[in-house]
Amino acid sequence: MTTTVAPPAEPTTSAPATGRIQQLAYTFAGGLPRTFWTLFAGQLINRLGNMVLPMLVFYLGAKGLSDGQIGIVHGALGAGALVSHPLGGWLADKYGRRTTLIVGLVSTSAALIFVGSVSGVPMLMLAAAIFGAVSDIYRPAASALVTDVVPAPLRAKAFGLIYWAINLGFAISTTAAGFLAAHGYWLLFAVDAGAMAAFALVIIFGIKNDSRPDATTTPTVSYLKVLTDRLLLMFTALNLAAAMIYSQAYVTLPLAMRDDGLSTAKYGMVIALNGVLIIVLQPLLTPWLSKFKPMHMLAVSWLGMGTGMALTGLAETTAEYAATIAVWTLGEVAAAGFVPAMIASIAPAAARARYQGIAGWSWSAAYLFGPLLGANTYAFFGPAALWWSVLVLAVTAATGAFLLAPAMTQRAQQSEAEMQLS
Repeated sequence: MTTTVAPPAEPTTSAPATGRIQQLAYTFAGGLPRTFWTLFAGQLINRLGNMVLPMLVFYLGAKGLSDGQIGIVHGALGAGALVSHPLGGWLADKYGRRTTLIVGLVSTSAALIFVGSVSGVPMLMLAAAIFGAVSDIYRPAASALVTDVVPAPLRAKAFGLIYWAINLGFAISTTAAGFLAAHGYWLLFAVDAGAMAAFALVIIFGIKNDSRPDATTTPTVSYLKVLTDRLLLMFTALNLAAAMIYSQAYVTLPLAMRDDGLSTAKYGMVIALNGVLIIVLQPLLTPWLSKFKPMHMLAVSWLGMGTGMALTGLAETTAEYAATIAVWTLGEVAAAGFVPAMIASIAPAAARARYQGIAGWSWSAAYLFGPLLGANTYAFFGPAALWWSVLVLAVTAATGAFLLAPAMTQRAQQSEAEMQLS
């Protein structure tokens, strides 16, 4: 079987043009290759059509499911999602980034149509599990592709820009989803599946060459080998802790606001602040944040995210809740580009996608178990116990990041030196 050698980092754009606006534009987005911008455009298109998941609870309710049954279907989706990132990582390292992106997106589009065409709890559980299992296959391939074509010093900026595109698209799609749902939920499924197919077409026509490590020059790295990398596992555990904190924004935060007598409309208003701040701050802060040591930056950002979330326990009014969201959003923005960039920096060339797959698994696990643990802690031990637990988790993650920093930095330097020699 023939393989294609992963290409070297593509030539970047020319030196920054003169003029203040051009200088700012170059700082925010300059120096990145064409392949990156193709992927950026596809991610934006995909998220602009991301309408089903935000409205899934309402869709299932409209089909006559009880709250308990809706939870079961969501659980099936979350369980399926646990395999999606690792599967995508294996496919991308074995068959190539481009191929995996296309297969993952087309499979997800088809699975989404399946979800929208079945009825009854058993079939909806099956469809949701299948959808969860394929929905994130493309993500490790996308992250590995960024690593392949973007020089190491620019990766945090590149990943930050993709995170910005995802949030921009999501902010628009969730707003539009509510209006479209009033005319029929089938519209949400049609737009969402169509956006995924459009992303696949962007990859098909925009990226002509596939990439994966050359098996003749790069030793194969199995998942068993990947899972013995203690540095990766420790970093993933820290990221899982941070993701568990973040997951409270969509379950226990609305519970707290409800208990303070605030309406769902007020929750919608304050949580929208999260998206607005990301859209405004991400391009502005990422170039500045890139000047700091990545692991130290992650420690500070995780601590800030956890502190902001823990301050929810002191909030009572809409304005106070908005203030806490502003605090943890700053932490989220600071961490966004550094997590995948750090994973990229320690991954062997032959396992870049697998490493991203393991790191991505931590998010899937957090979205499955975070709401479950958070809601039960809130219900059975009280709000104070939850918010103190969040703060302890944040301090643990931040401390772990500081302690892990020397080893992560040393591995990153070794990996970069090996890449330059190869």
